[in-house]
Amino acid sequence: MIPLLLSPAVARIFVESLPPMSSDYPVLRVAVPAPLARCFDYLIPRACPYPPQPGMRVKVPFGRDETVGLIMELAEWSALGEERLKHAISLLDEQPLLDEPLLGLLRWASAYYHHPIGEVAAAALPGLLRRGRAAVLPEGAAAGPLPPADFAPALNAAQAGAVAVVAEAQGFRAFLLQGVTGSGKTEVYLRLIEQVAARGAQTLVLAPEIGLTPQLVARFERRLKAPIALMHSGLTERERVNNWRAARAGAPVVLGTRSAVFAPLKNPGLIILDEEHDASFKQQDGFRYHARDVAIVRAQRADIPVLLGSATPSLESLHNARRGRYRLLSLPQRACGAAHPALRLVDVRGQALQGGLSAPLLEAVGEHLRRGEQVLLFLNRRGYAPLLMCHACGWSAQCERCDARLVLYLDRARALHCQHCGAQRARPEHCAACRSTELRVLGYGTERVEQTLRERFPAAEVLRIDRDSTRRKGALQDLLTRAQRGRAQILIGTQMLAKGHHLPNVTLAGILNADQGLFGADFRAAERMAQLIVQVAGRAGRADKPGRVLIQTHHPAHPLLTALIRDGYAAFAEAALAERAQAQLPPYSSLALLRAEAVKPGAPLEFLHAASAAAQAPAGVRLLGPVSAPMARRAGRHRAQLLVQTARRADLQRFLDAWMPRLEAMKAARKVRWSLDVDPVEML
Repeated sequence: MIPLLLSPAVARIFVESLPPMSSDYPVLRVAVPAPLARCFDYLIPRACPYPPQPGMRVKVPFGRDETVGLIMELAEWSALGEERLKHAISLLDEQPLLDEPLLGLLRWASAYYHHPIGEVAAAALPGLLRRGRAAVLPEGAAAGPLPPADFAPALNAAQAGAVAVVAEAQGFRAFLLQGVTGSGKTEVYLRLIEQVAARGAQTLVLAPEIGLTPQLVARFERRLKAPIALMHSGLTERERVNNWRAARAGAPVVLGTRSAVFAPLKNPGLIILDEEHDASFKQQDGFRYHARDVAIVRAQRADIPVLLGSATPSLESLHNARRGRYRLLSLPQRACGAAHPALRLVDVRGQALQGGLSAPLLEAVGEHLRRGEQVLLFLNRRGYAPLLMCHACGWSAQCERCDARLVLYLDRARALHCQHCGAQRARPEHCAACRSTELRVLGYGTERVEQTLRERFPAAEVLRIDRDSTRRKGALQDLLTRAQRGRAQILIGTQMLAKGHHLPNVTLAGILNADQGLFGADFRAAERMAQLIVQVAGRAGRADKPGRVLIQTHHPAHPLLTALIRDGYAAFAEAALAERAQAQLPPYSSLALLRAEAVKPGAPLEFLHAASAAAQAPAGVRLLGPVSAPMARRAGRHRAQLLVQTARRADLQRFLDAWMPRLEAMKAARKVRWSLDVDPVEML
C-alpha cells in the first residue's frame, strides 16, 4: 500500500523505485461531476510522479470523454475487479487541495441531502480548478494577531457579555445571537474575530446575499487592517481562485455567501452566520444544501464554536434554543442609545390609494421631507403593475409558458415580462380576446410607486433599489452609497433594500403591503412577512433622530400581525411556533419534497404516483400527494410534487436511504427531470 503522506521530493524517489504494476497498488475512488450517486474506481495513472492522496484532483476517462474528478479515498481492491478498471490519466496536484475534515463534510452533505457526491465535491472547488487549471498553492502562514484597530466603539454590557460567552467556549458550541436591529451584532463579530486571529486561527463569516457583502467587507477592512478572503458569485473566476488559495493558506477572515461554507480552512477557529434566518442560505436548485445547517455540522466536526446572528431568528433556531441545542444570547437595546422606532398599522380598507400609497403615508412622507430627513418605502413587487386586464371582457395578459400573469414595465420597449421564465412581449393595443381597447392597469409595483412619488414630491430625489435597477455590475453599491450619503430623500425598494443597511438619516419607513405574507400558500409565508417587517422597521431611527414605521394592511386585526406590532418579534414567534406545533410542521417535523417536471403534461404525476407506490413507507412516515405544484407550469414544463413528512429526522433519513435507489431504477424516472429537496424552505 502506498503511504498517504510524503513530501514531493521523497515521493519522487518512492515512485521511481516502484516495481511494475500489480494488484497491491491502490484503487482510486473518484468523485466525478455527474448526476450519479456513487464514486468511480480507477487504477492509478501509469505515469504517477506523486503518490495519490484523497483530496487531489485527477483526470480520468469517463464514457467517451475525459473529465476532472476528486479522489475521495484509496482502496486496495475494487468490487469490479482490477481487470475491468481503467487507469486514471494523470494526477493534477502534488498535494491534496482539500483536507480530510473537508472531505468528510462533503461525504456527510452528499448523504444527508441525497445528492451525487461528484456534484457535491465540485461545490468545494472554484470553476477553474474544477476544469483542471493548475492550483499553484502557496504554503502561507497561520493567522496571527491583527494590527491595532482604529476608534473601536466601547461595548455595552450585553455586547460584552455575548463576546465573553463565545470567546470562553471550549470546543463545539452553537450560539444564537438575537439582537434587535441596530444593536451592534457586527461589533460582536469583530471582537470575536480579533480574538480568534490572536491565537492563530481563522474565522469563516457567511452573509446571505452578495448585496450585503461589500458593506461587511468595508467595515471589516476598516477595523481589522488585514486582507480578507472573499468568496461569492460576483467575483471573476481568477479572483475566486486567488481568494480560495488565500483561505486555504490561512487568511484570518474568510467572508462569503452560502458556497463559502465549503471554503478550505487551514486552521478554523470560529464560524459566524449573519442574518441566519435568511432563505438565501438555502440553495434552490442542483445541490440543495442549507449553508446554515452545513456550517453547524462543520463546526461540530472541527470542534469549534458557531455563532448564528439575527434580529429575527428562524423559528427552527428559536426552537433549538428552547431545547438547549443552542445557547441564546440577547442584545435587547440599540447601540449608541438610539431608540426603537414606533410601529403603527394603517388600515387601508376602503381608502383610495395613489400608486399604492395611502393618504396617511403620503402625509407622513411630506412631513419627514420638510424636516430634511430620508424616507424608505418597502414593496416586495417589481415592475410597474402586476396585471394588464381588459375592462370589457376580463382577459388578462398571461405568460404562454408559465401559469402566471405578465408584469407590466414602463421603461422597456417589450413592456410585458414574465418574472418566472423571463419571457417578454410588447404591450398590446387591443384585447387578445375581444379586440377592445379598454385595457386597464391594475395593482402596483416599485416602478409605479416611484412614478407616484416623483409626481407628488417633485423637489425630492427618488431612488429605486430592486433587481431591475441593479442589474449592472456595481450598480447596487453605487445606489446604496448615494442613499447612505443622503443624496436621495426617498428610497423605494424590495427586500434588497430592507436587509442590514445602515441609513442614519432615515426616520420614516413605510411598508406598502404587509398582507402578502399573511395568506400565502407556503406555510413559512407569515414568518417571512414578520421578518421583513422587523428588518424594514430597523432601517428607521438608527442615529440620534427618532424613527417611526407605518404598515399598510387590509387586515389590521390579524392575530399574528397584531402580536408582532404590539409585543414584538418574540411574541410573534411564540404564536407562530404554537401554530406549527398544532399542524406538525417544522420544526416539529422533518420534510423532504420530491419534485418532477416534464414537457409532457402527465409525466410528472405519473412518475410521482409510481414513486409513491414504491415507497413502502414505514410507520411514522407520511406521503402527502402527489399533486400539481402551486405553479403547475413554468418555462414550458409541467410540474408536480410529493411531500414526505416524519416526526423524527432520523426516520426521514432511513426512509430516503431505502427509497432513493428505487427511484433511480424506475422507468418513469427517465421521462422526467426530478429532484429531492431535504428540509425545503420553498414549497412552491
